[in-house]
Amino acid sequence: MQISSPDDGVAPGRRLLELLCLLWLAGMAMRITVLAVPPVTPLIRDDLHMSEAEIGLLIGLPLGTWALAAVPGSLLIARFGATSTLTAGLLLTALAAAARAAAPGLWLLYLATVLMGSGIAVMQPAVSTLVREWLPRRIGLGAAVATNGMLLGAALGPMLTIAVVLPLAGQSWRLDLLLWAVPVLATALLFTALAPHSRRPADTGGETVGRWWPDWKNPLVWLLGLTFGSNNALYYSANAFLPDYLASIGHGDLTGTTLGSMNASQLVTSTVLLLTAERLHRRAWPYVVFGPGALAGVVGIVTGAGAWIVIAAVLVGVSLAVSFVVTIALPPALSPPGDVHRLSAAMFTVSYGIAVIIPVICGALWDFTGVPWTAFIPMGLCAVVLTVLGLALSLHHTKR
Repeated sequence: MQISSPDDGVAPGRRLLELLCLLWLAGMAMRITVLAVPPVTPLIRDDLHMSEAEIGLLIGLPLGTWALAAVPGSLLIARFGATSTLTAGLLLTALAAAARAAAPGLWLLYLATVLMGSGIAVMQPAVSTLVREWLPRRIGLGAAVATNGMLLGAALGPMLTIAVVLPLAGQSWRLDLLLWAVPVLATALLFTALAPHSRRPADTGGETVGRWWPDWKNPLVWLLGLTFGSNNALYYSANAFLPDYLASIGHGDLTGTTLGSMNASQLVTSTVLLLTAERLHRRAWPYVVFGPGALAGVVGIVTGAGAWIVIAAVLVGVSLAVSFVVTIALPPALSPPGDVHRLSAAMFTVSYGIAVIIPVICGALWDFTGVPWTAFIPMGLCAVVLTVLGLALSLHHTKR
């Protein structure tokens, strides 16, 4: 049975819960296959004889496709609607993520990763569009729920891979990646069965009819993109290089605990923020407090030892979770109903264009200097940029 999208902007009772659950599952599916990779990067590196820069590229490739395919995602939404686009993205993500397990060499692994990232790329503006379409009067709540799902998807891999999934997979990174693709396929099937049909933006009327190409002259596009990009670049770089960094300083035994704690702290923070989701829009204090908090966490990782590294990683996770939630909720809140896909696609294009570059720079610095902690220098700079631009974004006024 299909659920009807609410017409009055407030979905009561069971229908509201169903819509929120679908948004939550979609958010989870957008991250679970990507963050399953960092815990097994040492295994992949040894099996395929990869350098640190090549590891950085493997982590950065999904982010690059999120940048390149976000605008085509906007076109698909304009033509076929957000629900159909999201469902297709789920299926592509699941199949490509599973195909990584069969890659015999580095370049085919890269290709499967690009296809997986393309599926996620078209999903991201679709989720933002559905938040506005399904819950126009509860945008903060809808965005926070989808974000909570994303953070759970990001946390599950680091938390469970080393302790649970790898032992079940016989310590095979290939079977491990295959197993992490299963929840995405299940979500695609569930979305096919339950998701409401969505209207195309062209059917919503208004001045945005038929438009899908972003307005690159809009300063808000760049402010959103650079702020969100700083957050994402720091997060994915930390996940990519923490395992090898810990091994290089003799703390490889802390890898599972550190990655799991950093990502679990994001999930806990996001869950707490569900209670205040409607009150955080366009506030300055999340950036002023948690931007420097992320910087302090990065410094703590490279200067600390033992449990202090874990604590510093938790500080990074909490800080990035807060800024992530408040930033990703802005496109559906600041856009007219038929224009969310355009602003979202533009933000993702700019932000993930930045995020794909930073992990490669981190790895290149490590390779060039031979000093592991230098990989964290760009991450610290991202925290500074996040603070400054986030503050500017919170003061930005948009004409509606």
